[in-house]
Amino acid sequence: MTTGTSLPGFDQLDLPGTPLTRDAYAYVAQSTPAFVLNHSVRSYVFARAHARNQELRPGTDYDDELLFLSCLLHDIGLSEQGNGDQRFEVDGADTAAAFLRGHGVDEARIDVAWDAIALHTSDGIAARKGTVVALTQLGVGTDILGVRRETLPAGLANDAHARFPRLDLAYAISDAIVAQAKAKPHKASPMTFPGTLLRHHLPYGAHPHWYDLLAGAGWGDRPVGAVARRRAETPEQVGALFVEYLEAGDVEGLVSLYEPHAHYVPAPGNHLVGTDDIREAMQQLIGSGARLTLEPRDLRLVDDVALVSNHATLTGIGPEPVISTTTEILRRQPDGGWAYVVDDPFFG
Repeated sequence: MTTGTSLPGFDQLDLPGTPLTRDAYAYVAQSTPAFVLNHSVRSYVFARAHARNQELRPGTDYDDELLFLSCLLHDIGLSEQGNGDQRFEVDGADTAAAFLRGHGVDEARIDVAWDAIALHTSDGIAARKGTVVALTQLGVGTDILGVRRETLPAGLANDAHARFPRLDLAYAISDAIVAQAKAKPHKASPMTFPGTLLRHHLPYGAHPHWYDLLAGAGWGDRPVGAVARRRAETPEQVGALFVEYLEAGDVEGLVSLYEPHAHYVPAPGNHLVGTDDIREAMQQLIGSGARLTLEPRDLRLVDDVALVSNHATLTGIGPEPVISTTTEILRRQPDGGWAYVVDDPFFG
């Protein structure tokens, strides 16, 4: 117990100074890196400022001690003792509940803190679960993503950062979440916030996204209204399917041959990136009445990556055929098929 002891930085921002909050502060300071402690305190400072902006009064409209405890403990799931087998938010909520229960906090207040911590990354839910839960998420969001930072009182953020430095918080905490998830992938299921972070640190396709999950569900569901489409079982088949879908006027079929962030060059100097731009280009190509013939030229295959080159002849988009030697980089997808990563008919 640390009741009555002086804790560095604790009194400088008018933090709630009860025996319980001081014990919780000491617990988080001992259990987590400084960037987590500092972030947790700043989250409360910002949450309290947002409460004032909403004309919410501590002790009347919300439990100020409980708001502080929820903010202070919201990332305890990133501590060694908080690193269980659930997503870090839920592990943190369980760890915080055990701490509060050990300090004699009644179950109704523990339930509120549990919700605040478990839901602090859950947009659209936390705001519906009561004032403390909503303010906790808002304070955390301000410190990580700058949510409503423009409404903070002048100088408050500078004062909070001077007393509790950021220490590159946003990236440091992201790395901590990913480190847990890499060691225990079950803590980061695909549709969770930790899962989204983890996907960025693994080879493409190693962590499934929503449509990968649908494809693997085993029910055979297909996009509504789509014509029958086949998976490209080899790199060579991608070009053949492109010709087929172009002739059929199947925009979504053409788009399905590209990874979500693929690069496509429809004309020299016109470099497109991503599904939306590629879809628009394919709609224009179909609308022009274009037809394409491909003559395979060369192929290099290394594991799940292929470099393909074709002699291409594109007709229908002008008075003369467009003849080129394509450069195409393809990658094997999670379902075993192949898709374009780079499609540049003019690279050479």
